[in-house]
Amino acid sequence: MKKVMIVDDAAFMRMAIKNILVKYDFEIVDEAENGQVAVNKYKEKKPDIVTMDITMPEMTGIDALKAIMAYDPNAKVVMVSAMGQEQMIMEAIMSGARSFVVKPFKEDYVIQTLTKI
Repeated sequence: MKKVMIVDDAAFMRMAIKNILVKYDFEIVDEAENGQVAVNKYKEKKPDIVTMDITMPEMTGIDALKAIMAYDPNAKVVMVSAMGQEQMIMEAIMSGARSFVVKPFKEDYVIQTLTKI
């Protein structure tokens, strides 16, 4: 069972992702509402996969990704972003993100992406 941490500033989005993943036997080890909290919780929980929103207060998903990759170069981070953020997605991939999911997302695509990683 893969352990996942969900990072998004919107509680409803964290819940939506959590509901999908639990249904497919992923274990949710933690959630974070911004990038700074995500970096701290990553170090503590060491999840197998992180779903990371890009646009968040305090620390963006891109900055959190860079901090997590500096701490653990083997981290598996999947960016989750709204459409129209192609430039940020490219920066995320170049910074070490393994893949990305565009909001609004389809359940089967989320599962397919996380299973592949």
